[in-house]
Amino acid sequence: MDTNHTSKSMFHLYESENGNMLAEKQVTYKSYSLHNFRKIPQVQKYLSEETMFEMEVVGNVLPFKTNNYVVDELINWDNVPNDSMYVLTFPQKGMLLPHHYEKMATALKQELPRNEIKKIANEIRLELNPHPAGQKEHNVPEIDGEKLPGVQHKYRETLLFFPSQGQTCHAYCSFCFRWPQFVALDEMKFAMKEVDLLVKYLKAHPEVSDVLFTGGDPMIMKTKILKTYIEPLLEVDSVKTIRLGSKALSYWPYKFTTDDDSVATLQLLEKVVKAGKNLSFMAHVNHPVELSTPAVKEAVKNIRKTGAQIRTQSPILKNINDSADVWAEMWRTQVDMNMIPYYMFVVRDTGAQHYFGISLEESWNIFRNAYQKVSGVCRTVRGPSMSAGPGKVHILGVTEVNNEKVFMLRFIQGRNPDWVHKPFFAKYDENATWLDDLKPAFSEKEFFYSKELQEMYA
Repeated sequence: MDTNHTSKSMFHLYESENGNMLAEKQVTYKSYSLHNFRKIPQVQKYLSEETMFEMEVVGNVLPFKTNNYVVDELINWDNVPNDSMYVLTFPQKGMLLPHHYEKMATALKQELPRNEIKKIANEIRLELNPHPAGQKEHNVPEIDGEKLPGVQHKYRETLLFFPSQGQTCHAYCSFCFRWPQFVALDEMKFAMKEVDLLVKYLKAHPEVSDVLFTGGDPMIMKTKILKTYIEPLLEVDSVKTIRLGSKALSYWPYKFTTDDDSVATLQLLEKVVKAGKNLSFMAHVNHPVELSTPAVKEAVKNIRKTGAQIRTQSPILKNINDSADVWAEMWRTQVDMNMIPYYMFVVRDTGAQHYFGISLEESWNIFRNAYQKVSGVCRTVRGPSMSAGPGKVHILGVTEVNNEKVFMLRFIQGRNPDWVHKPFFAKYDENATWLDDLKPAFSEKEFFYSKELQEMYA
């Protein structure tokens, strides 16, 4: 997708509400990254040379890629550098810790050879916790003694699949916890090309009811490739739900409207539904602006017409959406568009967490205040939730028990299914931003799951 392609409407099965065919409009995808972002007209007009150098420094460590739809349709350049979509997609100086920034800035100023710059970048990356929550150590399954490097099986019912051709995106989110997928460190990547091993594993593990295609973004693939992964799963009876984790609605909605394979894409989604599977399109939406364009509104309608559900999720992000009003607006808009608010996450402890993360207490307060502003149909959303080592931990709130101020927590998902929905308590810590910052309440030596988790990791 890094090369330009012309997208022409071939959309004859799914009509707009007034019965007219979708506009036959050519839309050309153009990506921007470090090698050409200075050519963007808005960058030349609005950004200083100092800012562009800062972008180069950060972009040599953390992945940077955007496209013409994001640049032209989503960013309010008159509000730069404070515009949320700008921060979401363009590197900012604060995304690197000061000593990391200076290390890379010095290398660039000294015009070191490319291999030396890459070496320094990799040294920095390895200090940014590239694989949080035991992704590579504890989540990769095997069958017949063979590891499945493009698969994660952390929770009993749900398996994550990383198709090798889907390990990029139409644009990169600056906060993305999967940033190692996009940098040139093969040992950091998850990717799997062979679907036969996946099917074999699923048949050997009928407890898996849900398969989540993720990456990267599976919707970056041409439909003829995507169907080679999806269609074999339609024959696995134990698989009830296929999920597609994607940012395409926000970053390239033309995938579902006027791209040259948009009809084939929608037909594939419809085929999944007609095969009796639940199809959940897991849309990553971080700000209401992403839902505001005619293109995304048409794309949502088209996906819904296939019979697929669209569920929405996002982390809560300082500098982007750390406002109850923003979240309330986002949830209301999603429901108005027939999408289901699903998760508010806490920023993972990787990459630029220091730039985007906020305290657990503040996250909870923003969630609670936003929740109070919307009606019951919007309250399908769960959060704030941490996807941590032992599982998805739900922050239920801050309260007092026996005169001790505590966090009340519970598992939404756990490495041991028996942990799910069990409440537990942690000492209150106003500065805590992640589960690892918390200590057990009430003078307990460890959390109830700690010993069993250690045995799992042994």
